[in-house]
Amino acid sequence: MSHIANSIGSMATERRPGGGSTPSGATRFDAGHRDGARDDGVSPGWRRAAPLGLAVAALLLLPAGAHAAVADETQFVLNSFSFLIWGALVMWMCAGFTMLESGSVRTKNASVICLKNIGLYSIAGLMFYLVGYNIMYVGVPEGGWFGTLTLFYGTTGEEMALLGGGDDAAKAGAAVVKNGYSTMSDWFFQMVFVATTASIVSGTLAERVKLWSFLLFITVLTAIIYPVIGSWTWGGGWLSEMGFQDFAGSTIVHSTGGWAALAGALVVGARKNKFRADGSVKVTPPSNVPAVTLGVFILWLGWFGFNGGSQLALGGAADAVAISNILANTNLAAAAGVIAAMALSRPVLGRVDLLASLNGAIGGLVAITAGPDIVQHYWAVIIGAVGGCIVVLGIKLLDRLKVDDVVGAVPAHLFAGVWGTLAVCIAAGGDIGVQITGILAIGAFVFAASWVVWWAIDATIGARVTPITEELGQDVAELGIEAYPEFVVVPDMDD
Repeated sequence: MSHIANSIGSMATERRPGGGSTPSGATRFDAGHRDGARDDGVSPGWRRAAPLGLAVAALLLLPAGAHAAVADETQFVLNSFSFLIWGALVMWMCAGFTMLESGSVRTKNASVICLKNIGLYSIAGLMFYLVGYNIMYVGVPEGGWFGTLTLFYGTTGEEMALLGGGDDAAKAGAAVVKNGYSTMSDWFFQMVFVATTASIVSGTLAERVKLWSFLLFITVLTAIIYPVIGSWTWGGGWLSEMGFQDFAGSTIVHSTGGWAALAGALVVGARKNKFRADGSVKVTPPSNVPAVTLGVFILWLGWFGFNGGSQLALGGAADAVAISNILANTNLAAAAGVIAAMALSRPVLGRVDLLASLNGAIGGLVAITAGPDIVQHYWAVIIGAVGGCIVVLGIKLLDRLKVDDVVGAVPAHLFAGVWGTLAVCIAAGGDIGVQITGILAIGAFVFAASWVVWWAIDATIGARVTPITEELGQDVAELGIEAYPEFVVVPDMDD
């Protein structure tokens, strides 16, 4: 992933505060002169080719050192711009989670899900700026456990000098370009991964966790728990030193979110009457199936930025080919996950289950995320299909264990994430012992830390809503607004 120090391409091989640059403006053609000959008799093709020819000629006359400088700056611009575009796609996944979760819950809890998702994204950004990025990347000792605890992260002095102009701008520009990408483009790309981890927790605990208790946990998760895991791996810490492989975060992002969600589900407990005394499960159908389906499609789209951007560089033909393979493998794994889950849901769940099939797509996506850069594309189909099957079996397992996961996030992100991290050993050259060590270490730390935080929250301000709030719905009790007011009568709270 972009977080890996020895990334592909001619990016900087060291995670350190880097540089930034404002891309030069692009020349645009006059739309009125795209077709037809001009009155002077010169064809439009020749007229458009002339400036390009002059530019090429000028470049050929440059000395070798100037050629290298132009190439470096071009790569800097492409790398930084790709971080921002890929990051924007990953940010769009928050909209996917919002649609999936709000459609999966009952109508009386849809509005609070919307508030939780925009709240968690905002908290993730602020915490990663405040302290998270520094813990994850800045000053991590080789083979160490975490980075610096200093506050705030931002534009470097060289970048500020470059933007300020003056006599020092040229010298500062050279230092900025040498880093390979702008500082805050990298920060932005890393930040949206934190928000994805936080989003996983929201769906599992829907309909019974307090709004402010949930947001307090997300603050700890994004400021400390996730950055520590990131420092062990993408930050160059002890797991990275051992050779742990997780290209875009099957374990680092998705299993981390799954472990945190599982700990919360155990502390908060199941929804009222979800599991009957005779052991049967009360079915709680989603309130808006089209919204859930749309959410999965949005996540599928965002995953192209998630995995594709983790190449870290867009500096040449090798990067372009690698990213193409990554996107193709991502798509193949998701498709295989859907079909496998659809086929398995009938014998396991007793019906062709739409929600299990949709989660099969997510399971396939999570599973391929640890090694989407493989070149044998048929392996992507196999890995994704197994991920889809794991989701269906995981849903059944949690029901038998009486663990209430509203959206099936634990099977899709935790279980499929573990499988994807192990699958790296099959197709991407991972070491099975190292991969298992990473899975166990990350799982133990995240689950234990999350359980302690959830327990502390529950013991102080309470993690679970009151019975009357659960009965009325959090929309009315906590927000005083409902997502579908024309269909549900809002009780008069003054009576």
